[in-house]
Amino acid sequence: MPEILVLYYSRGGSVARLARQIARGVGEVDGMSARLRTVPPVAAVTQQAAPPVPEEGAPYVDRHDLAECAGLVLGSPTRFGNMAAPVKHFIDGLGAEWASGTLVGKPAGVFTSTATQHGGQESTLLSMQVPLLHHGCVIVGIPFTEPQLSSTRTGGTPYGASHVAGGDDDPHPSEEEAALARALGRRVADIARRLETR
Repeated sequence: MPEILVLYYSRGGSVARLARQIARGVGEVDGMSARLRTVPPVAAVTQQAAPPVPEEGAPYVDRHDLAECAGLVLGSPTRFGNMAAPVKHFIDGLGAEWASGTLVGKPAGVFTSTATQHGGQESTLLSMQVPLLHHGCVIVGIPFTEPQLSSTRTGGTPYGASHVAGGDDDPHPSEEEAALARALGRRVADIARRLETR
């Protein structure tokens, strides 16, 4: 069964919860399933290698996950209007995949979470799309035919799914944020299925 790789980094749990909603959306498309993976944390000085399996949550990503997926949805918390260092570090190490065209022609979407309403969600989503374009991905967003995109008062953008955690750092997406995350998962899975049948 073709799989959509839902790859993310999450520190407070918000991005992980969005990832699970996206995976639910992927599973709503006949013949498609989601593969949840995360990237390991990074530090300026590494004294110990990351364990091969995280203590909780999704397993760490492997290069085979990229080769085997039919599509990709990439998620990161926002760090000053950009993706978090672990996601950037992982992407920066994909030179071989770029050279061999591992992701060329595969649909890809992005998602994020911020603490504040104007914490840089859209710039983060757009900056995450740039390396995916270099890899030859077909960028997938959320169209305004999704009614929650017009009614949401928290997260959700046409550039990708998002969540506003707020001052209390609440990791739970609102109903609208969750619906938009599922919509993104469905769209990436549906486009991947259509591309695979050609």
